Amino acid sequence: MPSLHVALLANLKKNAPILPGMSTDHWADLDSEHTVDAIADALRQGGHRVTFLEGDVTLYDRLGEIRPDICFNICEGHFGDSREAHVPAILEILCIPYTGSKVLTLALTLDKPMTKRVLAFHDLPTPPFQVFERADEPLNPTLVFPLFVKPSRQGTGIGISAESIVRDEAHLRAQLGFLLNVYNEPVLAERFVSGRDITVGMVGNLTPPVAWRVPENEDAPRIVRGLRFLPPLEIRLGEYDQEEGGVYTGRAKVELADKLTYIAPAPLTAEQVEELNWLAAATFRVTGCLDVARVDFRLDEDDDDTPYILEINPLPGLSPGISDLVIEAAAAGVSHAELVNMILDEALARYGMKGELS
Repeated sequence: MPSLHVALLANLKKNAPILPGMSTDHWADLDSEHTVDAIADALRQGGHRVTFLEGDVTLYDRLGEIRPDICFNICEGHFGDSREAHVPAILEILCIPYTGSKVLTLALTLDKPMTKRVLAFHDLPTPPFQVFERADEPLNPTLVFPLFVKPSRQGTGIGISAESIVRDEAHLRAQLGFLLNVYNEPVLAERFVSGRDITVGMVGNLTPPVAWRVPENEDAPRIVRGLRFLPPLEIRLGEYDQEEGGVYTGRAKVELADKLTYIAPAPLTAEQVEELNWLAAATFRVTGCLDVARVDFRLDEDDDDTPYILEINPLPGLSPGISDLVIEAAAAGVSHAELVNMILDEALARYGMKGELS
């Protein structure tokens, strides 16, 4: 493919603004220089010219100056309840193509309760839930303990700890109060599903026709054309299980990432993998994802390992050797550089840019 000028857009931890009262994990989902350098190198291996730009208030003018052919976007954003959608909105204004999902999808999926409402509407299995804006709001009588409690609009396990599993009213109220105070956003409480953590990554775009709902007829075809599923990954906390309360916490994702046990492909039957892939594709579809995404599941050990969708991440991490999607790709024999260029190629094909010169 002819060389293109690719602008790599990211938010570096070292450039993040620090304001009074921020939680210690406030910028945990931002990227390191190591990750950005690895992605830039991967794009260069693909034969492209790369310019890194910080996804902040300078971006609009900088893009106008360099006018890249396409942007490789991994920006998490800094502020606001739709922060992941800010950079794509700028790119839409400037009519610059970019990788990954668009504005509406990124605004939707950052909000976990809104995502779960969409999943429930489409009859996709997600644990029953309630959203709290005050610590003293009555608990819906249909919800029973234990519950899992977390901030509504955070990623990378931010706000998730061993205390996230609440087993009684007093614990629920204490945890709600803590999260509301620290993160200043609504809190999601959902039925705690005890079981294995499985995540499924996908690269590609669904080829029409595709259905918006799970077919009522179990024998109906489940169309997933256009998506390449990576081997499912199981996360096991191992020796850290007791310390982290059996939860894939923010600390586990960041501080212990290189010490955890990741199994890819996860030990699942062919039937289980097929079901997870289908549910992942359906989630990809109903939330409007493009090019790449990762869906997180819990297999309910109290219900014959029935899978429940916890959330979808349309901006999955791409840290070499650490991020879930990268580990899954490696299990399929796909290198980090190949994965990055697969994502770019999907976007180029979607925009009809295959073969364009810079």
